[in-house]
Amino acid sequence: MARARFTPAVKTIILIPFFVVVLNFGDAVFSLQISQLDFNKTFIFPDSGGGGGTAGNTHHTTMFLPLFLSPPRINHYSSSYDVSVQQSRRHLQSRRPNARMSLHDDLLLNGYYTTRLWIGTPPQEFALIVDTGSTVTYVPCSTCEQCGKHQDPRFQPELSTSYQSLKCNIECKCDSEREHCIYDRQYAEMSSSSGILGEDIVSFGNLSELSPQRAVFGCENMETGDLYSQHADGIMGLGRGDLSIVDQLVGKGVISDSFSLCYGGMDVGGGAMVLGGISPPADMVYARSDPERSPYYNIELKEIHVAGKALRLERQVFDRKHGTVLDSGTTYAYLPEEAFKAFKAAIMKEVPSLKQVQGPDPNYKDTCFSGAGSDASQLSKTFPAVEMVFGNGQKLSLTPENYLFRHSKVRGAYCLGIFQNGKDPTTLLGGIIVRNTLVTYDREHEKIGFWKTNCSHLWERLHISNAPPPLPSELNNTNSTSNVSPATAPADQPLYNGEFRAGLVTFYMSLSVNISDLKPHIPELAQNMAKELDVNASQVHLLNFTSKGNDSLIRWAIYPAGSADFMSNATAVDIISRLAENRVHLPDTYGNYKFFEWNIEPPQRRTWISCFWSVDYVEKATITCCIQACGCCCT
Repeated sequence: MARARFTPAVKTIILIPFFVVVLNFGDAVFSLQISQLDFNKTFIFPDSGGGGGTAGNTHHTTMFLPLFLSPPRINHYSSSYDVSVQQSRRHLQSRRPNARMSLHDDLLLNGYYTTRLWIGTPPQEFALIVDTGSTVTYVPCSTCEQCGKHQDPRFQPELSTSYQSLKCNIECKCDSEREHCIYDRQYAEMSSSSGILGEDIVSFGNLSELSPQRAVFGCENMETGDLYSQHADGIMGLGRGDLSIVDQLVGKGVISDSFSLCYGGMDVGGGAMVLGGISPPADMVYARSDPERSPYYNIELKEIHVAGKALRLERQVFDRKHGTVLDSGTTYAYLPEEAFKAFKAAIMKEVPSLKQVQGPDPNYKDTCFSGAGSDASQLSKTFPAVEMVFGNGQKLSLTPENYLFRHSKVRGAYCLGIFQNGKDPTTLLGGIIVRNTLVTYDREHEKIGFWKTNCSHLWERLHISNAPPPLPSELNNTNSTSNVSPATAPADQPLYNGEFRAGLVTFYMSLSVNISDLKPHIPELAQNMAKELDVNASQVHLLNFTSKGNDSLIRWAIYPAGSADFMSNATAVDIISRLAENRVHLPDTYGNYKFFEWNIEPPQRRTWISCFWSVDYVEKATITCCIQACGCCCT
């Protein structure tokens, strides 16, 4: 996932057949499964506590049936999809709350967007990839025997007073001891996740109107492949299916049958999401989404226009197999072969003055252009406008940031973020297509809405009062978990109000080298860092140095050049790209080293205060610099 390149995939599902009788008497809905069920089992969820009741004090019961994925998937649409029985749901007349949440991370650097979710009592925090192609939410469990090192500590069910594992029953796949319900997800890129199913209180942050709710999730006992190596903790499943977090909340009657995602732009990242309904903007354009046609969130795409001209394609080219699928867990877009060739040719025809260059990764045959300049906001002057025409005739306009990604090795170069979907005739639209676009998945009315906007100002543009602006990027948050009170989950605090400007980039560096060997080389190390990050030496500042034995930890800051208060977002992203993609190469003098927890921080007020050294040779040596206050450097 670090490369942000995924092979699109088709989810292969094994369904467990069962019968459901739905009796609808006015406002009440009763579901009866015709089989031998133990109604004391935890796979039956009555609404109770945590605001989980429904209007009129009627009793609303939700059943869930785990589904099991047959290995392996052929392509990447993320996790499994439950197409079992769609439960009937009453339409409440009163307004239901929603959960407003910030999105973090960046499409180029991470290949995904994450949100924060808190699980348990007291809450334990997790960074989860938002995935509309997945129906299971899962996090690493403390008992996991094969889980990677992720952003946050593993979930510790033994520390949560509200946790319950789902006991083995006839409606779920059980472990070998027939004690717990389990899940298993396998992917074509040879990654997989498996574990037990549990239930606990899930909190959505203090920005949310929605109170904490009990929900079912996966507690991982094994990860492989990308799931093992990714920085994010796990997956938040937003697809259609009984185990989906959306379906669980809708089934409890606490939110309306809708959710929205808004991804940040090319050089900003981050964004916002809403679980539940919102008042749609008047100029939002819609495409029909047919849940019977495909288990995925599909739309009726009829044509693609480049520079005002329709691509010359067969009429049904975007309607084959699964049709046109939206998947937030996929990074780029993938078209059927003939559509991709026509799209690529049309783009190249419109940019004859640009030079074609090799892509950033020799493993891929990217189509890249140099000479367009580094300012992403000016790309529309060079690259053509693109339109997607839906079956109802409405059009979604795409700017260059919706089909290009910035070249990570050549300044001012960009590459097509739309690729051929192998020999698969399905059209797959990943996150790049909806940068700076509010996408509303209106499942109740079987349509998906699109509204071009600045996702960093979403609440303001939707006229939602008392809501701070969404975080511009995960890069603005330290990757750590805070201790929180059992009574409440922490809020996402924005670090900058208004247009985001990068004031400095901070990051940690760990080294394994003797302190006596390292200390004389710190000025030289700063010079090497500047060279590798393509900045001036005067921009590189040491914030903190701690050493114990042969292990050293340094916190660095890269400040704007000269007396400037901020650097361009493109420069900040380029610095972090070099760190994230292991493109910083230092002499052997510095032994083994690793960079982590990189952040973009807003501009800081500078006052001139002298720096100081503090050294304690007994236990550790510490060099402290007051750079955060004054911008000076220790010498």
